[in-house]
Amino acid sequence: MEEVATEKAASKKPVMENVAIDDLDIKLIREVQEGISLSPSPYRDVGEKLGISEEDVIDRLNSLIRRGIVRRFSATIGHRALGISANAMVVWQVPLDRVEEVGAIMASFDQVTHCYERPLRPDWPYNLYTMVHSHSKERCRDVAANISQICGIDEYMVIFSDREFKKTGAKI
Repeated sequence: MEEVATEKAASKKPVMENVAIDDLDIKLIREVQEGISLSPSPYRDVGEKLGISEEDVIDRLNSLIRRGIVRRFSATIGHRALGISANAMVVWQVPLDRVEEVGAIMASFDQVTHCYERPLRPDWPYNLYTMVHSHSKERCRDVAANISQICGIDEYMVIFSDREFKKTGAKI
């Protein structure tokens, strides 16, 4: 059985061919966005719900990934169940001429799950944001210090999460 492209394969720059999607693509995205069944034939299960073959499900998902409509197709790990209970947003003051370089380095750390550039504000001088996850607050601080040393960025602040109200991916 052919498989759907993984996150690593999907992370390559998408071929932005015709990005139009049809009603069946939308139904497929809605069906899989909450996850697929843990069964020997998850794509066949999806296909049965939509009235299409397992092969059609796989072909359509791969097409959506290739065209950049679906950015990734991956498993999500329950990090708290694994003991990863400390979450920190680290905000960084990065010179504008180094954002691309520094952002790429920061994004390469396994402990960093998100890395974003945001516009500078007069009352808030931070323009690069990373989310760091680890087993303790001290370890998050250590990761931030290591990133700081490697990137040569000394102006940063570590902001810890107190409580999670909602966490979900984008949906259509």
